[in-house]
Amino acid sequence: MFQNAKETLKFIQDEDVEFIDIRFTDVAGRWQHFSLPVSGFDDDSFNEGLGFDGSSIEGFQQIEASDMLLTPDPSSAFIDPFTAHKTLVLIADISDPISGELYSKDPRGVAKRAQEHLKDSGIADTSFMGPEAEFFIFDGVTYSTDPYNFGYRIFAVDAHTDPDEVGDGYWVKPKGGYFPCAPSDKYQDLRSAMVKELEGIGIPIEVHHHEVATAGQAEIDMKFDTLLAVADHIVKYKYVVRNTATMFGKTATFMPKPISGDNGSGMHVHQSLWKDGEPLFYDEDGYAGLSKMAMHYVAGLLTHGPALAALTNPTVNSYRRLVPGYEAPVNLIISARNRSAIVRVPMYSSSPKAKRVEYRAPDPTANPYLAFSAMLMAGLDGIKRELEPPKPVDKNLYALSAREARRIKQLPRSLEEALDALEKDSSFLLEGGVFTDDLLASYIELKREDVDAARLRPSPIEYEMYFDL
Repeated sequence: MFQNAKETLKFIQDEDVEFIDIRFTDVAGRWQHFSLPVSGFDDDSFNEGLGFDGSSIEGFQQIEASDMLLTPDPSSAFIDPFTAHKTLVLIADISDPISGELYSKDPRGVAKRAQEHLKDSGIADTSFMGPEAEFFIFDGVTYSTDPYNFGYRIFAVDAHTDPDEVGDGYWVKPKGGYFPCAPSDKYQDLRSAMVKELEGIGIPIEVHHHEVATAGQAEIDMKFDTLLAVADHIVKYKYVVRNTATMFGKTATFMPKPISGDNGSGMHVHQSLWKDGEPLFYDEDGYAGLSKMAMHYVAGLLTHGPALAALTNPTVNSYRRLVPGYEAPVNLIISARNRSAIVRVPMYSSSPKAKRVEYRAPDPTANPYLAFSAMLMAGLDGIKRELEPPKPVDKNLYALSAREARRIKQLPRSLEEALDALEKDSSFLLEGGVFTDDLLASYIELKREDVDAARLRPSPIEYEMYFDL
């Protein structure tokens, strides 16, 4: 929005902004913030930064080294559409007040280092990412983790979840939600409102629609952009989706698998490399129009797929979606047009500028700064080592014989397995200092706590399966 602090401060004064909201992303990917009146915000806020307690943020600092600085990025500014008082949001970078260097555990800093590493490599100067983040819209939800009252209840008129409620007869059946018109699609106006709010804060949108699952599953696709810009867009996107849903009396969730027996929510990520304004992934004579560089990039994604899963599919719930034998992108293979492969090559256009690869494993609970950076680093490793992907399989991978299926490697089947893979295969992430050992250690520690929390608690289905044994 702005190029420098001077432009930002002028806008604040000219537009009668009342509050400044400073935001940053924690290790897990949640947005954190605090606000200050404009009277307490000036040029020094950009030059010297704003202090905060890093020990109070999960995965950051120990208490004996808690002081950290936030430096607002003027280019990230937008007016918050959901506050009663006019508030300018600024995303900040985190730095160490002693060394003055960017904080190694700041996810946004990782994305910045990834972009610089790409340029320093000489391979390319720009990484474009185009994520498709899906989500569910519910009328309401209640859940409890009380030891004597453990479970959840979803209320969704779209799926007619309450049999005692009189409905209109137009509800979406499981796996029947792809592109129905109203009155079956009950969220056209809500999604349109989300789009208007997203465009209003500077995120260009290409399309929105009801997705395959029932219970209001939705997709709003943003236009591709550079790695850092799109990572910023994703955290803004989730904020806008949730708050717009709340304004409509609904609730939105990016959980990959909130409903049993229906499709989960993914975040397919389209990727390409460019140099000097020219695309590098196109070759008319290559498989599906891909260049050798693109195939090496794909090989990097496939080779490091198990380790990537810890960052692209970072929750216990992620692996309720990634189940072999169902319509989930678990097969580490490339295929043209084929949505059953983990890497798909879209064939909508023959233009060199449109040539890209789509990595279909990620889901929207991923920290976008870490996930996008990790995928880029995996692809670059494939290019540097001239890795070759397995032979493409251009048929339905879900319908393979058991013998054929055994030949294709798959993603880990749990978060625990993915974290094990990341511990064994992380050196490609450390190249150029993009990721650091301390960040990966903190990340893995946090995620193993999630694994233990889920493992220690019985689920409701276990009562049905074992209560009478």
